[in-house]
Amino acid sequence: MKHLTNFFLLTVLFFGWACNPKTNQNQNPVVRTTCGEVSGSIDDGIFTFKGIPYAKAERFMPPQDPDAWEGVLECTEFGPVAKQIVPWYPDSIQDEKTLFSVNVWTQGINDGKKRPVMLWLHGGGFHVGSSNDPMTYGKALAKKGDIVMVSVNHRLNILGFLDLSACDPKYAQSANVGMLDIVKALEWISKNIESFGGNPADVTICGESGGGGKVGTLMCMPSAQGLFHKAIIQSGTLLNTMTQEKSQALGLAVLENLGLSSNEVGQLDTVSYARLVKAGNDAILKISGPRKPGSPTMFGFAPSADGVVLLQQPFSPGFAAISKDIPLMIGTTLNELMKTYYGEKNMTLEQAKDSLAKDYGDKTNQYVELFAKAYPDYTPQDLLSVDKVFRPFTIRTADAWAAESNAPLYVYFLAWKSQVDNASKGSFHGLDIPLAFNNVDLRPDWTGNTEEAWKLADKMSAAWISFVKTGNPNVKGILPVWEPYTKENGATMYFDNECRIANNHDRELMNFIQPLE
Repeated sequence: MKHLTNFFLLTVLFFGWACNPKTNQNQNPVVRTTCGEVSGSIDDGIFTFKGIPYAKAERFMPPQDPDAWEGVLECTEFGPVAKQIVPWYPDSIQDEKTLFSVNVWTQGINDGKKRPVMLWLHGGGFHVGSSNDPMTYGKALAKKGDIVMVSVNHRLNILGFLDLSACDPKYAQSANVGMLDIVKALEWISKNIESFGGNPADVTICGESGGGGKVGTLMCMPSAQGLFHKAIIQSGTLLNTMTQEKSQALGLAVLENLGLSSNEVGQLDTVSYARLVKAGNDAILKISGPRKPGSPTMFGFAPSADGVVLLQQPFSPGFAAISKDIPLMIGTTLNELMKTYYGEKNMTLEQAKDSLAKDYGDKTNQYVELFAKAYPDYTPQDLLSVDKVFRPFTIRTADAWAAESNAPLYVYFLAWKSQVDNASKGSFHGLDIPLAFNNVDLRPDWTGNTEEAWKLADKMSAAWISFVKTGNPNVKGILPVWEPYTKENGATMYFDNECRIANNHDRELMNFIQPLE
């Protein structure tokens, strides 16, 4: 009996050890990465690791593996954000040297399971932003869908995309190091994510606005090939016009503004960030003039198509052939970055037409007729508020990629309007983020923490999770059947209080506003 008791105790101890992840003395979860051990925290049953180093880099140079460390590195707080000049990120949380970090949310560590992985790429163009925004915390999706959520900080603006390749072969890749940082993060995922319960052979890249542009850019980068397997682009279809010729000219103009010759390019290492930014802004202004708000194109410090690191710019109209087998989901919102008129509750149709006449003249009635065909329940305010930038270029990209790709393409459209601020904001740029992340409670100032918002978030997050897991966003019993998109069927999931499939509902309207061919 004594032997049986001892056997029972040993069995309990063994299974207790086997089923519990490794912890440090403070009982925080510990995971071994290729560079050393990291400790995280547990938040509502989700293992959470913040600020894990994935790279290091010298200024304007490609990223390298980070230095290894001894002992256990505590990763319970977000790392520094990339250098940028914005009021919401004080200098105290910015750092040029230690910004290279990833954050991970997962239901299990060291458990042998291979969960699908989603890498989130933040918005802010290629200029500002970070992975630290509460509405992009990965806990809710990791908990709901049992997927591994990862987000990343990387170099931005002039530090990420200054082309010095015309000065010295040493800087051959400097125009795209901000994107090469993301590739390095994907390599980190490939090498380490199994220890965090993830599957390195099942990675989805996802981003909104500039983050969507980064997803599209990765689809045109040979170094990223094989490191991701599905893609989601949310409101990302602004056209980047940077060629190597343009980016080299911009780089030389920056040097000129700093009083440096091409032979003195190495002195940039000691130029302060503020001085560098001023020289860069002055160079952009001199070459291209001020950027018009709402412009569908980008010029400046953004990825440059050099034919080597970046084969082509995305959305021109499709992507590089190396991504033909990548399932893609792409979409926009009703109003995006447009000025909305929903605060003018008493606007009449005639008042709206008077405003429209400034743009459409004697074609105003034709515009209204096409709008009524696309949106039969439209309001006068809608006529003046609909997005005219992202949506037409998304249709154009979807048409091209549906014809070129070997993988399914799914298109969505968010028409649901936020009810906050007296329902004056509409379906604005980025509204799909807290809905898809199931993080309505973390951005109530955007969505409202209401039953209506939660119901839509449940549907959208379920679709995102399904796509991450299968490459197909269909969710039986929650959404209508969502067909892959073709130019002919125009199949688009129309997200609203009542979700439905729309077929080319606004093609004529968008073609009238911005010719699609």
